[in-house]
Amino acid sequence: MKMRVAVIGLLLVVGNAYAEGRQVSLDWLKTVAFAGHQTDYSGVFVYQYDGRVETSRIIHVVESDGEYEKLESLDGPKREIIRHNGHVWEYHNHKMVRASSQGRGKFPSLLPEQLSALGANYQASQVGVERVSGYDAQVILFQPRDNLRYTHKLWAHNASGLLLKASVLDDKKKTVEQHTFTQLQIGAGVDRSWLKSAPSKISRLHDEPSPAAAGVPVNSGWVVDALPAGFRKTMEIQRPMRGRHAPVTQLVFSDGLSAISVFIEPDDSDEDDANGLSSRGAMNLYHKIANGNLVTVVGEVPARTVMQVADSLRHNGAQ
Repeated sequence: MKMRVAVIGLLLVVGNAYAEGRQVSLDWLKTVAFAGHQTDYSGVFVYQYDGRVETSRIIHVVESDGEYEKLESLDGPKREIIRHNGHVWEYHNHKMVRASSQGRGKFPSLLPEQLSALGANYQASQVGVERVSGYDAQVILFQPRDNLRYTHKLWAHNASGLLLKASVLDDKKKTVEQHTFTQLQIGAGVDRSWLKSAPSKISRLHDEPSPAAAGVPVNSGWVVDALPAGFRKTMEIQRPMRGRHAPVTQLVFSDGLSAISVFIEPDDSDEDDANGLSSRGAMNLYHKIANGNLVTVVGEVPARTVMQVADSLRHNGAQ
């Protein structure tokens, strides 16, 4: 009886340790971070948020001159995007139009190539192995070290490291948004026929100047005093925006997994320029009018965080 109790006790200890997860090696995280860029794959994935579902088809291949990716919406208005080495074009009115440079990664390329910041801001652990779209995947949990950001749960293909599923969880472990492959092909046999026309179009567009909407770097003098620990400024620009009468100053901050953008512009007393909070999935947006300026903070962080950032924004007088 004592032996049986001891064995049961040992199994409980092992089970609890696995449930809590074990530390994920940095080498494996690097594999996951680069898999979305270095792997040939094609498939269909769904994006779920706020009770809604959007479906997209993606094809990604690696050629001698870099990455090519084609993304198509399968429901709602027709939309097709082509990416090549970080540059983005969108088919609009039967023409391919330069959109913008690719910023923070999108599914399935969510992890940053530089992982140094993640350890300081999140505790990463492996919490199991599950099947997603017919493939075995390691489940990785990124738990934040404060309540100013979300928990991220990722399912990475055992062989390649490609992300097969990604969920964002709030502090009550409720899913805020989720991306999941429902059909997927990895490796040899991925369709390349669409590349026959893409390279010539892209090569011409590479020679075109970047659109003004990309903005110009500035030192605006705006400072966020209550930025969550671990967020670092990655960009500060002034740019025109559709529907705005004057250029808008934009500051972008990132902790490696999440990004926060701060927009500052003169308040023109439009009806839309009022204090308010709105959200879409993990994205929260907060408007605030202060000292004759309209401040808009948008980020993949909880509502309390975007409000804290907006309330702590000040101008230090430098230009």
